[in-house]
Amino acid sequence: MLEVDDLWVEAGATPILRGLSLTIYPGELHVVMGPNGSGKSSFANVVMGNPAYQIRRGAVRYQGVDISQLPVDERAKAGIFLAFQDPQAISGVSVVQFLRQALAARRGEEVSVLEVRFALQEWLERLGLDPSFAQRHLNEGFSGGERKRNEVIQLALLEPTLAILDETDSGLDVDALRIVAEGLNLVRSHRRDTMATLVITHYQRILAYLQPSHIHILVDGVIVASGGPELAERVEREGYQQFRPREAVS
Repeated sequence: MLEVDDLWVEAGATPILRGLSLTIYPGELHVVMGPNGSGKSSFANVVMGNPAYQIRRGAVRYQGVDISQLPVDERAKAGIFLAFQDPQAISGVSVVQFLRQALAARRGEEVSVLEVRFALQEWLERLGLDPSFAQRHLNEGFSGGERKRNEVIQLALLEPTLAILDETDSGLDVDALRIVAEGLNLVRSHRRDTMATLVITHYQRILAYLQPSHIHILVDGVIVASGGPELAERVEREGYQQFRPREAVS
């Protein structure tokens, strides 16, 4: 589904990623962990096509096709979804309006309001949100938990084939974290054989709910370790300093 091959990326003249390689197959859940400034969110933005980043070497292939030069909107239409760490508010656009427009762009055809309302109502109930949520302006006045649950609703309705969640657990209390994680698990259970998922996070706490099979540690723009859940447990016990080069530690 996603193949990143020897990716070197800069933002302006600043090196961000330094030879990053990663392959994710349909149905898999991969997690990229790392300290602040390691390049995690930048990596998500590069895959999504953010023009602030320049690929100097390597390739990003999606479903076998190099998308390194593809603009953001074309990647989204092709089925790549990015849930932002801090989703932006859009005044004057209701949740249901936004979802209808986004779904129409994803499918390449008009979508009825009735279809969107029906699907949205189902997910509002699953995620513990009041029906009035559908008429609120997108992310305006939303709590952190409401913003992240709204991202899960978008993920469910848009049916991407590659879902990237950038620090979805940030700013969530224990209850909101559980609800968001359970919502993500439910989406994945419906699309287990067709959707690949990449979760970016600092901490292990959301992983207890998601139970990924692939963990990657990103430090200074390089994946320095890969493994299973035991790798996240090691980070929880010992931190990220153990993965830094000795000369950097000293």
